[in-house]
Amino acid sequence: MEQEFNGLLVSQQDGIFSSEVKILNLADLPGDDLLIKVNYSSLNYKDALSASGNKGVTRRFPHVPGIDAAGIVVASKSSGFTEGDQVIVTGFDLGMNTWGGFGGYIRVPSQWAIRLPDGLNLKESMSLGTAGLTAGLSVDKIVSAGINSGTIVISGATGGVGSMATAIMSKLGFEVTAISGKKENHFLRSVLGASSILDREEFLEKYNSKPLSPADFSAGIDNVGGSILSGMLKSVKQNGMVTCCGNVASADLNTTVFPFILRGATLAGIDSAQADINWRKKVWALLASDWKPFRLDEMVQEIGLDQLPQKLEELLQGKARGRYVLKHED
Repeated sequence: MEQEFNGLLVSQQDGIFSSEVKILNLADLPGDDLLIKVNYSSLNYKDALSASGNKGVTRRFPHVPGIDAAGIVVASKSSGFTEGDQVIVTGFDLGMNTWGGFGGYIRVPSQWAIRLPDGLNLKESMSLGTAGLTAGLSVDKIVSAGINSGTIVISGATGGVGSMATAIMSKLGFEVTAISGKKENHFLRSVLGASSILDREEFLEKYNSKPLSPADFSAGIDNVGGSILSGMLKSVKQNGMVTCCGNVASADLNTTVFPFILRGATLAGIDSAQADINWRKKVWALLASDWKPFRLDEMVQEIGLDQLPQKLEELLQGKARGRYVLKHED
């Protein structure tokens, strides 16, 4: 077996962080029971934070980010997987303090992996990735609460999670109101299937200026936090639900009890990194079938290792649209 592979290594020197594609060695990987040759990874906001040296995400450097990976098992000490199995690994500690999918190989506990479900190939699984899984967990929370129709409001709709949530909800027949600060009408309407689009300031003016706002939405999926999340809580209908999974705008939440005691609203947190493995399997199976976005290939851009630093910076600056999928060369 080859011992060397390429990967994006983030290093720290005198408090300055830098990223560079380097030749790495299998001996650098942890001693876990599943060695996987990574075919594809994907880019997430958490990866951009890790690559920039955010100690809230990654404590130890040098480090290889990448919280998503899809590939083929090349060695296994687990009875649950054998050589040649195609697998997906997302979340847990991958790409945080365990070297991740921006390297050509990963070695992880077998409990972190699931088999690639029927209906997806490896690239499609990373086109979805953590963003698709997080969106799927949000959708599952909402439909499991008995909300099966109506208008859904989704924030950060051109971003990773938001674009996936918009595409899934529109496929399921919901009317989707997409909140976005970008002028991406064609992408939002034609590719993702949004029914209407609101600029962030428009949304805040209409839905976050009073303790309660017009009850226009059956549910909401928030990916940004702060005042947008507050406005969603104020504007869901009786017994509506808002899921929360991100804080790219703000980690603060200013609200009153009125949405909860007058409309029975539910605020549901989504933590895809530590989600139960059986829940993951359920949602991945749905993402591979009924929930698979109609135009998934148009939602992603494939890149190589040399493009990673630039694209990670775009994520940090909020300039990304849709998803970036990293392809490792054989």
